[in-house]
Amino acid sequence: MRLTIPMLFISFALVVTAGCGQRAPTTQTPTALAADEAVIRAATVSWTEAYNAGEVDKIVALYTEDAVLMPANATTLTGRAAIKDFLTKDTAAAKAAGLTEKIGDSDVGISGDLAWHAGTSSVVDTAGKSVETGKYIEIWRKVDGKWLMIRDIWNDDAPPAPEPAK
Repeated sequence: MRLTIPMLFISFALVVTAGCGQRAPTTQTPTALAADEAVIRAATVSWTEAYNAGEVDKIVALYTEDAVLMPANATTLTGRAAIKDFLTKDTAAAKAAGLTEKIGDSDVGISGDLAWHAGTSSVVDTAGKSVETGKYIEIWRKVDGKWLMIRDIWNDDAPPAPEPAK
């Protein structure tokens, strides 16, 4: 009996202090969350439109200075300069091949100043035929009131078809 009261007190103290280091849940209103989600979705549409137009500077402006890009079948790139170099070559190759990027269904989640946007994508040729399908996930951070990507990864659903024999 003598140990029961101190044990109860210790248990209570542990329960109370267990949550001390945890961040409080977001207090964003549903309206603010919807507005942020719309901004992120629109930025991804802008990314795709700029990619298809070869407007690499518009794409790079969507990333933080230290962003990390993890494209399919390529090495990881860090920083706007490396991302710009990769996308300059990649958009030129897509344009030369007559390929266009399309985005499909997606989902957005937001918690405070961090968000993620995940969805499907496809690449179509000049005839409108899908030559590749895949998925992406973007991690966004609100910096000085503006949403910017800090991580961006995409990959294919299946490996590219082999080149036809010549």
